Amino acid sequence: MTDTAQTGRSATNTHRIYTTSFASVYPLYVAKAERKGRSKAEVDQIIFWLTGYDTDGLEQLLADKTDFENFFALAPAMNPRRELIKGVVCGIRVEDVEAPLMREIRYLDKLVDELARGKGMEKILRE
Repeated sequence: MTDTAQTGRSATNTHRIYTTSFASVYPLYVAKAERKGRSKAEVDQIIFWLTGYDTDGLEQLLADKTDFENFFALAPAMNPRRELIKGVVCGIRVEDVEAPLMREIRYLDKLVDELARGKGMEKILRE
């Protein structure tokens, strides 16, 4: 596996997802869930569980077009149970991602994937 695929960073620059606005990706998460009969509220519940944000906090981040790096850096309370998230996203095992920020992004991707595949919320939220 290449350094970029494993860590999310190449030797010379930062991965572009780090500086991508969360607000530009959020509608894609919601659309993916809704195409599979799930709801925006469920996507939000996943985000709240993972990061500790609430509705007002999430709305403010979206309005401010906060990038992924700051989205996770400013998270009020990253859920310690997120380390129970295992599996493959985009061909990479989330538990093997070494770069901390890329791992957080992959955790979120994995949770939204599980939602879209019809998994129950109690299982998604590792309850």
